[in-house]
Amino acid sequence: MDPTQLSAANSSVRLRAALAVGTRADPGDVEALVARAGVEPDFFVRDMLTWALTRLPSDVTVPKLVVELRSAVPQARSQALHTLSKIGDRSVWPEITRALLHDADEEVARSAWRAAVVLVPEGEREGLAVDLAAQLGRGDRAVRLSLSRALVALGDVVEDALRTGLTSQDPAVRAHARATRNLLRDPDAGFDLGVDEAKRVVALGPERAGETAC
Repeated sequence: MDPTQLSAANSSVRLRAALAVGTRADPGDVEALVARAGVEPDFFVRDMLTWALTRLPSDVTVPKLVVELRSAVPQARSQALHTLSKIGDRSVWPEITRALLHDADEEVARSAWRAAVVLVPEGEREGLAVDLAAQLGRGDRAVRLSLSRALVALGDVVEDALRTGLTSQDPAVRAHARATRNLLRDPDAGFDLGVDEAKRVVALGPERAGETAC
């Protein structure tokens, strides 16, 4: 199928085009795939574009994706991070900057967290844990769960990083830190319990919330 079909009006046509391009795995298609990933509105097509990119030699795809990390378009940054995490080339680690980890766009930040825990070298894990833990309390439930999962993926080094959050003056940060610690110690522990507690504290105030918790 012609790579120009990647921008067809019909999402089913775009999906088939991405599948066909990935199947043939021609390095000459890398620019078309990367460009489309940065603007594609359909989740399933984006997923297929990522798959197609992972089929190509990393020495062809990785440099193009690294350029996208500096794009002014949030989706381009997010998709590049997602694809880099799937490729798993750890030489990319220096490109996962604090600016990306703290990106104002939550989808970019979430993609950066996921990529970081895949690509981080062993000696950088504690520093990454501290950097991620500094964002406890950020965003809605989905964002907080993504952050917790990223922290938990780093393993026991997270325990020290959570201590600041556990003693924070912000009840939402404390609750998020506790929920993350629970997930770390017991993957089957409920995440929502901590978030619900934070909502209760915000609604009632710390004094009354403490009374109702007794």
